[in-house]
Amino acid sequence: MTTPASNTGALAGIKVLDLSRVLAGPWCTQMLADLGADVVKVERPVAGDDTRHWGPPFLKDAAGHDTREASYFTACNRNKRSITVDMAHPEGQALLRRMAQEADVVVENFKVGGLAQYGLDYGSLKALNPRLIYCSITGFGQDGPYAERAGYDLMVQAMCGLMSITGHADGTPGGGPLKVGVAVVDVFTGLYASNAILAALNARHATGEGQYIDMALLDVGMAVLANQAAGYLATGQAPGRAGNIHPSLAPYQDFATSDGNVLLAIGNDGQFARFCAAIGQPGWAQDARFATNTARVQHRADLLALMEPVMRGRTTAAWIALLEDKAVPCGPINTVAQAFDDPQVRARGLRVELPRDAGDGIATVAGVASPMRLSGTPVIYRNAPPALGQHTDEVLRGLGLDNGAIAALRERKAV
Repeated sequence: MTTPASNTGALAGIKVLDLSRVLAGPWCTQMLADLGADVVKVERPVAGDDTRHWGPPFLKDAAGHDTREASYFTACNRNKRSITVDMAHPEGQALLRRMAQEADVVVENFKVGGLAQYGLDYGSLKALNPRLIYCSITGFGQDGPYAERAGYDLMVQAMCGLMSITGHADGTPGGGPLKVGVAVVDVFTGLYASNAILAALNARHATGEGQYIDMALLDVGMAVLANQAAGYLATGQAPGRAGNIHPSLAPYQDFATSDGNVLLAIGNDGQFARFCAAIGQPGWAQDARFATNTARVQHRADLLALMEPVMRGRTTAAWIALLEDKAVPCGPINTVAQAFDDPQVRARGLRVELPRDAGDGIATVAGVASPMRLSGTPVIYRNAPPALGQHTDEVLRGLGLDNGAIAALRERKAV
């Protein structure tokens, strides 16, 4: 499991065996790969990661025609090398154990106990490599009454209470629980998992020993309730849905304008006073009902009754132009297309185009740049999201196998 040369990332030299698929695990390992780790993604022969088929939309070839590869896969698999191994095959299992002996990290998201039958569980691999850091990602964790259940982002968004605070209130137009527009629990689980792995790598410097990491989507879903969970624990009162209104700040929401909508995010009394001065209503900031944030939250209905007609008197662009130099947070509600066209997004280079030379007709793959900006060891975009099995021969040669041995494994359908 040799690491490619000319890698200067912060995690250069760290080898990750990625047995995960779909989103939470791959999101974790893409972060490690972006930071310079050599991530080898193990996929099923022929089928590959489930998300390769989760389309439309699909990637387009150089002629602009749809391919058979879904764009979903590309969101979380760049900078990795893909190999195909049948872990149900004894020789496939032996290959993966051999790779684990040389790895620093294993990430997997099989059901609880699912890899024990292949000798790929933590206990089996720790015996071969005591320095191994092994991260398991499941829906509900390794213990508890739900441990055996399969867990998916949508299910966990519902169970953890996130959907109960997302969407418009019951009885209003469009009211009812809603999921977030991205599989946010999966994404956050990937973030937490990568942080845990980095902590375990640091701990290994002191102890020389690896460790086991138990990550559960439900645990993460509860954790990212953040201030909403804290409010419930402080009061015993469960928060509800309130659309785009912030439960603890006012005015902090969207407003209708003369030609659309605008977002105001006023987080303190000084910002509110500057807003009032800008619209020619300085007296609002001295009104006892509105002078402090707490008062504004308590008298939100009165405040909105005054603000909503005023906000409808200008266009969205006019509001942004009026407030942007007053240090009053205000902005448009963009579509994804508009967001990518935003001058700040363009200036930050948040769209990246990565070339892919896999012989499948896909010349480049577009993606979103990593938000991690390290001055000394910056993220390097080494590889586009790989074609299925693109690096199988390369990785197996790194294990010392020659072309004949690789061909024999392929003939026996182990890879």
